[in-house]
Amino acid sequence: MPTSPLITLPLNLARRDGNQVYSNDARRSISRKAAESRPLRFRFFSERGIIHHKFGDAMKLVVMIPCLNEEATLPLVLETIPKKIPGIDTIETLIIDDGCTDNTVAVAKKYGVTEFLHHRRNQGLSKSFRHGLVRALEMGADIIVNTEGDNQYKQERIPDLIQPIMDGAADVVIADRMTHSIEHFSLAKKLLQRFGTHVLNLAADTHIPDAISGFRAYTREAAMQLNPVANYSWATETTIQASHKQQSIAVVSIETNPKLRESRQFKSSWQHVRRSSITIIRAFIMYKPYAVFFSLGFLFLVLGVIPFAHFLWLSITQRTRIVFGPHHLQSLIIGSVLLIASFVSFTLGVVADLVRINRLLLEDVLELTKRDRLGDSIRNRTRRR
Repeated sequence: MPTSPLITLPLNLARRDGNQVYSNDARRSISRKAAESRPLRFRFFSERGIIHHKFGDAMKLVVMIPCLNEEATLPLVLETIPKKIPGIDTIETLIIDDGCTDNTVAVAKKYGVTEFLHHRRNQGLSKSFRHGLVRALEMGADIIVNTEGDNQYKQERIPDLIQPIMDGAADVVIADRMTHSIEHFSLAKKLLQRFGTHVLNLAADTHIPDAISGFRAYTREAAMQLNPVANYSWATETTIQASHKQQSIAVVSIETNPKLRESRQFKSSWQHVRRSSITIIRAFIMYKPYAVFFSLGFLFLVLGVIPFAHFLWLSITQRTRIVFGPHHLQSLIIGSVLLIASFVSFTLGVVADLVRINRLLLEDVLELTKRDRLGDSIRNRTRRR
């Protein structure tokens, strides 16, 4: 069988903001890795509950770990990542150094990690996930697992997490932390978590019990289609994107480890709710513009008609000069403003829908661009056959 042709890939896709650099260990030829680590890449297909690659391609799992000063807890994470998983030929770990100022990188190297992605300064968990996703695809990952460096999640349960993907039953798998049973979660936090998950399920048309869990697994195809842009709550955004891209989402119940430190993403639950709400509202406008703007439009329309209907009723039933006095002017002006707002809302709904269509087309183009630069294009697949 002929060997795969070299695919020359630029190194600047994940470096466009100028704040990200690759370590010396990771600064190898992407074209050589694309050819050597992923020869004969084809789409998954399921047969008797087992996932395969056509033409016998090897399966690679990449576990990516965003880190910010995690030298104390990272050893616990790395020690519990399985070394062998049935059906997986290669397991690699990717450390996203999000501006660490301690010995996180040195600790990771001590445990044999060779793949790193460095941010010169802290850019946040969402950008770390976005850049890590691109890097994992460049590494030739067939399945990508995201966990965290604070040892919140049980890495030894990764085989259970990816099992729905291995069975060909899911594109995305989310670990349900069963937040109602987490002891260090206050009652208010549990209620906010439940309410936020309910709102997200409305936006995404899903029934996920734990919307913000960061312990997740993606197939290569699913990761290729994701385009997270929010600076906060990547889990919320990617869940909504995956649902609207018709990706199959599975949920696996996995308990968390005992709490070792406070969260660094937000100072309070209310701050997290406020930031996550922005992401969810943006998702509603982006993916359901008619539902948002037409609902507002009908609300303004009803409120705007009420003053005019009241004035018309009085003018028909009473027929006095008092009815046509200036005391109705204020309510009629308010009604006029509300009717104008209704018209503007309907117009914005149409414009937002056109923007949504344009975004979908641009995402298709971006996906094809990713496939081409990562060696997953249809042309390359056909050539390799």
